[in-house]
Amino acid sequence: MATSLVTGGAGFLGSHLCEALLGREHRVICVDNLETGSLANIDHLRGERFVFLPHDMTQHIEIAEPVDFVYHLASPASPIDYLRLPLQTLKVGSYGTHNALGLAKFKRARFLLASTSEVYGDPQVHPQPETYWGNVNPIGPRGVYDESKRYAEAMAMAYHSQQGVDIGIARIFNTYGPRMRRNDGRASVNFLHQALEGKPLTVYGDGSQTRSLCYVDDLVRGLILLAESGEHLPVNLGNPAHEVTMLEFAETIVRVTGSSSPIVFEALPVDDPQVRRPDITRARQVLGWEPEIDLVEGLRRWLVALGREPIVA
Repeated sequence: MATSLVTGGAGFLGSHLCEALLGREHRVICVDNLETGSLANIDHLRGERFVFLPHDMTQHIEIAEPVDFVYHLASPASPIDYLRLPLQTLKVGSYGTHNALGLAKFKRARFLLASTSEVYGDPQVHPQPETYWGNVNPIGPRGVYDESKRYAEAMAMAYHSQQGVDIGIARIFNTYGPRMRRNDGRASVNFLHQALEGKPLTVYGDGSQTRSLCYVDDLVRGLILLAESGEHLPVNLGNPAHEVTMLEFAETIVRVTGSSSPIVFEALPVDDPQVRRPDITRARQVLGWEPEIDLVEGLRRWLVALGREPIVA
């Protein structure tokens, strides 16, 4: 039986990953300091093959048992979190990644870094291939997250080239679905709950900026495929078929929820990327991975998980 250790395992993505790994008969060690994760996300997973270890990854970690895979997801991942926790974000991207890589080296485990499309910044190339180096403002408000992930990628590659650690790097594009925190701050969860509560949906700027939206089940499937591959170079994971403007996204959520909420506009945040769409050619070629769940179906599944009835079939 394979053993997978998931840092940030009580978070949105991490909890879905833990669940999927258990479904593949792995033993799962979930590591989280619960800064942005929640025990409620993993309560249903508890059993003899699942262990929760409360730990801050910026501190040294030791695991007594063998480990086959280390999935490093620990990090604040939404603007509201990394603006609130700038130093912690930088530390978990640096010290945390160092500690996770050290564990993978000691255990001779395959290491998978959950990086982000934010390494591309406000891109000047569209869609974004893995060969694009990005357009990041290192001292802007988003820089703590963008640069922590860029640094984490560099460290992972250095551990691979100098220490021989078996690494993979997933550049994750916008993902949505059940277990996103109500106060997460990202557009998908904001729009959904505003619509369900009959509140105005808040669109920033004129709503013309785009995001590509991938349902969490598709994304997790891609993470596992990448971890179980022999690929070392970065691989984009996201859904290029669903690049929508923020205004279109808000209108879709209003339609799917049957809400009568109006849409209101507020000032655009500093350094907010204008476009975001993955080129997933490498994921298709290397992993045979393709997103399967379209936007409306993904929103339907999310609503059902919340105990709400979607309006659009």
